[in-house]
Amino acid sequence: METRRIRVKGRVQGVGFRYALRDEAERLGVTGWVRNCADGSVEALLQGQTRAIEQLIAWARRGPRAAHVSALEEEAPGRDAARPYERFAIRANG
Repeated sequence: METRRIRVKGRVQGVGFRYALRDEAERLGVTGWVRNCADGSVEALLQGQTRAIEQLIAWARRGPRAAHVSALEEEAPGRDAARPYERFAIRANG
């Protein structure tokens, strides 16, 4: 199992990005979480098989139809990566 954290920038809030990311993660069998950030970006922690995570990141580079992704950055997984997640959740804004 692999864990990665991403931050997606652009027009990614108010366009259903978190819900669409959750749906795609569930389809691919990826667990973790996603949330809106105060700076207008969306942050997500992804856990699962490398291939599934790579597919989800490729999807996140485009996002749902109404989104416009200007950048996707990977960040250090942090303390949240120490525990396994059982499902993919939408978290409160961070």
